[in-house]
Amino acid sequence: MIARTYSATLLGVDALEVEIESHDGGGTPKMFIVGLPDASVKESRERVIAAISSSGFIMNDGVTTVNLAPADLKKEGPGFDLPIAISLIAHRARIPMGMLADTAMIGELALNGELRPVRGLLAVALEARRKGRKRLLVPKRAAIEASVVAGIDIVGVQNLREVVDYLKGDVEIAPEPCRATELFAAVSHYDIDFNDVKGQADAIRAIEIAVSGGHGLLMIGPPGTGKSMIAKRIPTIMPGMSEEEAIETTKIHSAAGLLGEASAFVATRPFRSPHHTISDAGLLGGGSNPGPGEVSLAHNGVLFLDELPEFRRSTLEVLRQPLEDGKVTISRAAGSVTFPAKFMLVAAMNPCPCGYYGDLKRECRCGSVVIQRYRQRISGPLLDRIDLHVDVPLVDYKALASREGGEASEPIRKRVETARGMQQERFAKHAGVHANSSMTPRLIKKHCELDAEAAGCLEHAMSEMNFSARAHDRILKVARTLADLGGHEKISADNVFEAIGYRTLDRKMWA
Repeated sequence: MIARTYSATLLGVDALEVEIESHDGGGTPKMFIVGLPDASVKESRERVIAAISSSGFIMNDGVTTVNLAPADLKKEGPGFDLPIAISLIAHRARIPMGMLADTAMIGELALNGELRPVRGLLAVALEARRKGRKRLLVPKRAAIEASVVAGIDIVGVQNLREVVDYLKGDVEIAPEPCRATELFAAVSHYDIDFNDVKGQADAIRAIEIAVSGGHGLLMIGPPGTGKSMIAKRIPTIMPGMSEEEAIETTKIHSAAGLLGEASAFVATRPFRSPHHTISDAGLLGGGSNPGPGEVSLAHNGVLFLDELPEFRRSTLEVLRQPLEDGKVTISRAAGSVTFPAKFMLVAAMNPCPCGYYGDLKRECRCGSVVIQRYRQRISGPLLDRIDLHVDVPLVDYKALASREGGEASEPIRKRVETARGMQQERFAKHAGVHANSSMTPRLIKKHCELDAEAAGCLEHAMSEMNFSARAHDRILKVARTLADLGGHEKISADNVFEAIGYRTLDRKMWA
């Protein structure tokens, strides 16, 4: 006899449905799991047998074959424990086959039959809904994570015995209410604010420009000037996340296993700050069955790279694709996986290895050759892709001692949202373009026209400072954002001049 149950496996940040079918035969008692299972799925055999026995059910005494279809798709993770166990005992427990056909399930089994949470529940819920399943059985402790998906009943269960009783109709378990709006409202706030920052008005101005146009930003300054403090507050002035963005971001964090009972929904802009020792795979994503890296975990938020020159050059170079395309494609022998990676890149660095080059109060101990070598750790092509370079100097004592803080995040965010609103209206007919930083060369030509004065200013800068063609386009994009912040349709010479001022590392005199 054959019994079928349904679950799903993760492929990147999405899930693909898997059909689990078991066949009972005669002969010496044995159990085989086929269908490209990884080591954790193969180990399900021992967990499932112990859980079935502990829950008071009886398995077939002969040869049992469990097939995970489609057979050419690699399956991984302990989430198949529950559907495998149900397929093995469905006939003897007299579970209606029609009930199994309408139900998807996922969960790791403890040896006593208790259910434990697994990663990727949100993606599995979305896939089960897409496949037309009426309900999804998940571990009770993690049901809140999947409850943001409407259109399918999310049923939280505690153990194998409860699952069988529910499927037979012996007990009723109310499905979890859809909590997307409730969770979104409960966690869409920040505990930090820009009014905590004292001084650094120029840096905050640059950040407002960067957020308004979706531009990358590099802060340059000695240690202790507040670069990290400022960076952590950037999400507080970004436009609020929509429910669709929140669900998409939560799905990525769920696939990475970063959600818990206390944080089952991501409704604020992510802020990721990987250490400079991170590997290429850790930043971009990878593994035998690729998982999301830091660039994908920062999707819809901020990726902050502190001490930028300390990162390995090869690691920084892998950022080129996500910065240009907004996605990451990882290829393996079994196929390719694409992860979303639309993030705002924010980086920080010292002006030299000791950090005090150009400081009027402290002496720099680095020679010119050392300084040049330090700065050359960052490639020109990567710098070209960072739109704004801003100096963050030391704050004087009077500003630090003042009881008055800086401008709060709320008014800054309102100005940002106004500028973003202009851009959304401007690019409404252009799919995939939502901010000035995403403009194509054709859109730059259309929306960044310069008058004679502004064009002359840019021409002089190009010849005197030896800007690249890519830097030329970046200057025009930033100038367009400056005009939007000022509420102007035309780009002025002042806008161009200020945009040029944010190309610190491109200027010859900086070296």
